[in-house]
Amino acid sequence: MADNIKLASALIITMAAIASFYNYAEYSTLLRVLGLLAAVGLSLFIASKTAVGSTMLSYVRDTQIEVRKVVWPSRQETVQTTMIVLLMVMVVALILWAFDSLLGWAVRALTL
Repeated sequence: MADNIKLASALIITMAAIASFYNYAEYSTLLRVLGLLAAVGLSLFIASKTAVGSTMLSYVRDTQIEVRKVVWPSRQETVQTTMIVLLMVMVVALILWAFDSLLGWAVRALTL
């Protein structure tokens, strides 16, 4: 029950901040954006104190840990792989063009 109240209050704060952003158009955009960011930050903080929020935070932490484990290719490997892909695309395009031309020639020969 307490989690539902926290989530509802976070949602209400966010909706009020968005409404205020548009209702106070006469104020500077910088101030309105800062106010909106502060309200969204407060909403996220409140939501993070719920069971769902703590689950989401642990998920984000786990994904960050997994991203650190990824072995990223070097620049040279990336360039070489890109060149191979481009070469293969051109080869397949030529093969398809030749096959299409052959079929087009065969259809013209049969229909004349």
